[in-house]
Amino acid sequence: MLDYTHLSGTGVALITPFNKDKSVDYDSLEKVIEHCIQGGVESLISMGTTGEAVTLSAQEQKKIIHFTVEKTKGRTQVIAGIGGNNTAEVIREITELDTSGITAILSSSPSYNKPSQEGIYQHYMALAEHAPLPIIIYNVPGRTASNILAETTLRLATQSTKFAGVKEASGDLVQATKIIKDKPKHFQVLSGDDPLALPLIGIGGDGVISVIANVFPKAFSTMIREARKGNYATAQKINLILSDLHKWLYIDGNPAGIKAAASIIGLCDNELRLPLVPMAHPNFIKLEMELKQILQELN
Repeated sequence: MLDYTHLSGTGVALITPFNKDKSVDYDSLEKVIEHCIQGGVESLISMGTTGEAVTLSAQEQKKIIHFTVEKTKGRTQVIAGIGGNNTAEVIREITELDTSGITAILSSSPSYNKPSQEGIYQHYMALAEHAPLPIIIYNVPGRTASNILAETTLRLATQSTKFAGVKEASGDLVQATKIIKDKPKHFQVLSGDDPLALPLIGIGGDGVISVIANVFPKAFSTMIREARKGNYATAQKINLILSDLHKWLYIDGNPAGIKAAASIIGLCDNELRLPLVPMAHPNFIKLEMELKQILQELN
């Protein structure tokens, strides 16, 4: 029987650290990777939105994915982010991907050109026809300007076994509930919103692809693991400790917030590539205060 349960649990949408000259800081990237693995996460997602993939060249993206696989050394899964609004170009990138050490592909629905539901369906079916690895559908209306309706997600899940799951970042738990209720057994439903990760597990979800886990991999993966075992009292306690930080991680956009948090705990410099800029200083101070409070509560 087809089984994609290895994609459940906690995945981390890895940040891409930069040096002061905006070149990729591979030493810090290795530090982030090791921090997440030691924190007990199940998957690392390389070249997602949080990794600032859209401001990296194709060569840089390939090098970062390869570096992540190399440094992970099989200790956890690596998922490659490949998406775009030109279906033919996404297919080219997928077919040219060196799949060594990569478990799956995370692909967001097309942004900017706002395809219809039929267009979204045909886009993903075209990817499935060429993809050498399972595909995790990524629904993030806040960035793409179009929601993948539950009916479309379910249509894809039932039409091709190449679709392993969905990263559901619509913020709509009713929509997520419908997917969970009617999905094929093999299909994994993962939260794309950290504040809703625990509620999603509560309605039958399978895990999360997380931003906050770049900084708090142990706490967040423990929360998900305990919730999936039905130990909600433990999971709720961790969720409440972390809950006030989410606001500051997103107040100036992602990954500005998580990059700032990572810099505070010494994982990397607080550097982003234009058009993204570091979070505003007053917000940085408030994030730093909240972060220090959380570190005290967790220790």
